[in-house]
Amino acid sequence: MPQLMTVTGSTLVIAPAPRPRRPRARGPYARLFSRPGTRAFTAGNLLARLPMGMFGISAVMMIAGQRGSYALAGAVTATGMAATALVAPWTARLVDRYGQARIAVPATLFAVLGSVGLVLCVRAHAPAWTLFASYAATATTPNIGGMSRARWTHLLRDSPAAHHTAMSFEQAADELCFMLGPVAAAFLCSAAFPEAGTLTAAALLLTGMLVFTSQRRTEPPAAMPRAGGSPLRTLLPALALFAPLGVLFGSMEVTSIAYLGSRGLGAATGLVLALQAAGSCAAGLLYGALRPRSLRTCLIALTAALTLPWAAAAAGSLTLLAAALLLAGMATAPTMVTAMSRVHALAPEGRLNESMTLAVTAILSGIALGSAAAGSLIDRLGPTTPYALPAAAAALALLACRPVRLSGTTEGR
Repeated sequence: MPQLMTVTGSTLVIAPAPRPRRPRARGPYARLFSRPGTRAFTAGNLLARLPMGMFGISAVMMIAGQRGSYALAGAVTATGMAATALVAPWTARLVDRYGQARIAVPATLFAVLGSVGLVLCVRAHAPAWTLFASYAATATTPNIGGMSRARWTHLLRDSPAAHHTAMSFEQAADELCFMLGPVAAAFLCSAAFPEAGTLTAAALLLTGMLVFTSQRRTEPPAAMPRAGGSPLRTLLPALALFAPLGVLFGSMEVTSIAYLGSRGLGAATGLVLALQAAGSCAAGLLYGALRPRSLRTCLIALTAALTLPWAAAAAGSLTLLAAALLLAGMATAPTMVTAMSRVHALAPEGRLNESMTLAVTAILSGIALGSAAAGSLIDRLGPTTPYALPAAAAALALLACRPVRLSGTTEGR
């Protein structure tokens, strides 16, 4: 260590130099976003992702408010979901083949025109079929979450730990946007005017997508996919997990709405459901800073956590139910992060975005099935017993979880 020398009178004093301060260790998220370009594309990603939680409830409130029919509103949004399940994988395939900017921008413009067309048709009292056609046009909306995950995968291909952190952040972002989106949509439609939610969501989607796609240096290169058809067959082991997880989400939401409504607490529905999303968001961020667990371990924890809302509802305690939903949400994010990592591992070369979109499609199909099944059980058995459906769906996903051999290692145990 270098030393300092000074003279005091006739005495030579030698003193050690002060120790240099060690730089403070940065956390995994600080290291993640210190990489060039990551903050810019993440800002666009979040702007474009927030509307994903806004469009559905905005359309329902707008159509029901103007036409006086929740049946029509529900049918229109269900048609849009079905169209998305068909169109989204094709859009994602084009993104993989020709690049994000070349495909996502025109696809987004077409979807925004569909949203604007829906507003105009509702305002003009156009025939009902025009509402279905306009909302179906929004199915070209690119999977912004999948494109963002593809960028992280491209940037962090040599850093598995940082990739795990990035995937955890993306899951937390999903939960945050689906928590805030419906709240923002309901506020805009009720406080401003019925069309405000749809128009604001369309503006945010277009702005965010333009910001996201303008960050060309972080965009993964377009890859000519290998010969062959859809990667569906390769992904079946993973998709067998995502469909039950979708059933879990759909049945939990419908059952909670019915249960709270039966107790005269319909006004608290949004707050109680937000607790589940908040728990998942917080757990996702925490999970990104920890060592990843096996998918089987995550599913066991999720299945156990989902028995808690059922027990709390049977006990008749709103406080216990809110706490149980919070814990159930905290078990959800690690499961989704780990399951999506399995999709990353199984995706054929050049088909990553399409593969992730197929996983989202499986979730959407499961949500529709779970919502319908929960509604049927509620009519027959009341609003308490159907809380067993999410736990059963998690148990089914656990049974479907099989080890997958990847590059000489076994994943999923």
